[in-house]
Amino acid sequence: MAKVAVVFHSGYGHTQRLAQSVAEGAGAELLTIDAEGNLPEAAWETLAAADAIIMGSPTYMGSVSWQFKKFADASSKPWYTQAWKDKVFAGFTNSSNVNGDKGSTLSYLHTLAMQHGGLWVGLGMAYHNTKDSKRSDVNYLAANAGLMGQTASDAPADKMEAGDLETARLFGQRVAVVAAKLRG
Repeated sequence: MAKVAVVFHSGYGHTQRLAQSVAEGAGAELLTIDAEGNLPEAAWETLAAADAIIMGSPTYMGSVSWQFKKFADASSKPWYTQAWKDKVFAGFTNSSNVNGDKGSTLSYLHTLAMQHGGLWVGLGMAYHNTKDSKRSDVNYLAANAGLMGQTASDAPADKMEAGDLETARLFGQRVAVVAAKLRG
């Protein structure tokens, strides 16, 4: 079984709900970036020992939150020694709009993974694009590069779409399976 870590920042709890579902599917440990953009030292050790790192951030103004960016900048220490080279990476995000420029956030996460010499895993799920499609369908937002969730800005985290949460769980499961295959 692969060791998977989910490292994320959540501003209002929506990204945290996605992170919890991803971690459930992957059998992963959750590592929370706090409101000041910090990660405890033990979390850095967990990342070092992980076979797969799944990164998550809300999409704010077309990119990751400043707290996640602080974590990314701090990851230059393992980058310098290539400590995360050949680990499996994946990413997820949530925003209040259906598009919300979430693709830019996933692109940022992908670039960070590539800078670390990682191997990226996309969502790998079909999506629904027929008139019978429902918002509760898995991968309703038609993502490929990573997991996208959408929650209205006035909706609390406990009102997130069931389809997004199930997509998150299945995504975590996929990343864990890929990491286990590569671990051999």
